[in-house]
Amino acid sequence: MVLSLLLLAGPCLGASPALAEKRVALIIGNSSYEKVARLGNPANDAALVSETLKAAGFDSVEMRRDLKLGDMRRALRDFVDKSREADVAVIYFAGHGIEVDGTNYLIPVDAVLERDVDIFDEALSLERVLVSVEPARQMRLVILDACRDNPFTRSMKRTAASRAVGRGLARIETTSPNTLIAFATKPGSTASDGDGKNSPFATALVKHVIKPGLDIRKAFGYVRDDVLKSTGNRQEPYVSASLGGDDVPLVPTKPVVSAPVDQDAPMRRDYDYALQVNSKAVWDAFIEKHPSGFYTALAKAQRDKLAAEAARVEATNKAKAAQEEQARLAAEGARAAEQAKAAEQAKAAEKARLAAEAAKKAEEAKVAEAERVKAAAQAKAAEKEAERVKAAEAVNAARAAKLAAELQAREEKAAAEQKAKEERVAALNPTADKSDQQTTVDLPRSLQSELRRVGCNTGAVDGNWNAASQRSLDLFNKHAGVKLDVKVASVDALDAVKSKTTRVCPLICDHGFRADGERCAKVTCRAGYRINDENECEKVFGKKPVAKRDDPSPERDAERKRVESAPSKPQSSGQIVCGQGGCRPVARGCRLEAGRVGGPNLPGASVEVCN
Repeated sequence: MVLSLLLLAGPCLGASPALAEKRVALIIGNSSYEKVARLGNPANDAALVSETLKAAGFDSVEMRRDLKLGDMRRALRDFVDKSREADVAVIYFAGHGIEVDGTNYLIPVDAVLERDVDIFDEALSLERVLVSVEPARQMRLVILDACRDNPFTRSMKRTAASRAVGRGLARIETTSPNTLIAFATKPGSTASDGDGKNSPFATALVKHVIKPGLDIRKAFGYVRDDVLKSTGNRQEPYVSASLGGDDVPLVPTKPVVSAPVDQDAPMRRDYDYALQVNSKAVWDAFIEKHPSGFYTALAKAQRDKLAAEAARVEATNKAKAAQEEQARLAAEGARAAEQAKAAEQAKAAEKARLAAEAAKKAEEAKVAEAERVKAAAQAKAAEKEAERVKAAEAVNAARAAKLAAELQAREEKAAAEQKAKEERVAALNPTADKSDQQTTVDLPRSLQSELRRVGCNTGAVDGNWNAASQRSLDLFNKHAGVKLDVKVASVDALDAVKSKTTRVCPLICDHGFRADGERCAKVTCRAGYRINDENECEKVFGKKPVAKRDDPSPERDAERKRVESAPSKPQSSGQIVCGQGGCRPVARGCRLEAGRVGGPNLPGASVEVCN
């Protein structure tokens, strides 16, 4: 199984990894092999991985099943064009694989592999698969679930003693950068196809690789732990990688919604500091540092306000001094002209004071208007920020709802499959009120009956799951290419046997019988022949009787004396006479005499003469 993946790791405002621009995948599951037993899980594994990658947001996921050699070549050739336009390229293969002279090959469903040299013409090498994902711009990940127990190696003829055909697949080291290759089990070992709908490797794979933000190397570490646990430490996945130091998740983390950068933040901070001092020198320094902008206008207004206040205070002081001068002159009896002059000055000072107060009020009005505009701008910005946050929350809620719906759909599907399995178990009982003990008894009986139907059980169908029944299920495993647990009669085993519509195990007959269609017929030999140990007729060669001397006994001696004392009977002479009807022994009491004419066809022959 080969999977190639690309992720971009650039920074963004929310401190989250950038999403890959385009991700594509090719999924291949080969189950229905023509020359060896069918594999149950690769087609199911391919469908599961395809659904998982689609849910992970891949732009293109193409799934192909049961590909012949020509179809596999075309699929890989077409995928090269998709890889060239993608940042992430993914190829997944589930089925049979084989290692010959240190090179790994993926086997199509129409392969025969009668000889070891046929592998070069009837299968595709792993290097050919890697060529299809090589154009991907950023990252390539290769995963093989093709390390199952290969039946081709048992029947393959060896043409050269030096050519090695290995068990499982061989270890390889990645030579291309940004590439990861994962095997369902370590080199030289075979992977389990599992007893369920999916293999242990595929089940663990889809569980961990779709976790958002999880580095692909750590994900395969979790896959390894799960497979070891589910197989009792009999199967250990293996990974060969050439990746950098950054995390490379298959499914990126959700983008963090971050607030836009406020470009006026430094100016606003300086404005707040200047407002706390509120002096003309500070405002002049602020305007010099920030010669333009919204807060510069506010600073100028504050400076003008301070200037107006200073002018008002100065005018007030002048008016007060003029009034005091007028009072002094009046008190001293000054001349009327001087008093009038002082009064005029006091009037002018009062007028200046009023003008200064009016100017102050005008500046205060300007500052108030500027503050109102500032508050309105801040309120509008806050409203836009609230709308942006609301929209981002809506997007995140939609994504969460989609993922929740997908998870719920998977759970409902699993529940439906479990319910169907329970209904199949319940259907084994003829009545609905049978006890649990009766159910466990009927399940072995049904499995024994189905094993007999496919020719694997020749024993009794009695519901007793004994050693003979276990040997029958083991015989089914051997000829059907599956690995069912023979120790117990399970629903999975019953379903697997029921799925076979024709005989699975060859017909085996007892000695003296031979297979005749679907039954055993007795072997019948002609006269003078008998059945040998190889169940074939062979000629019988007679042996001369050997006389044996028994121990003398009184009874035997008496019997011998009785026979010897009895009168003798005429016996045959042992001669044979032949005529037109054939040959026969000379009758008792008769003899042959030569020289007589015996008949038209026997001139001068001997004839039988009887007294």
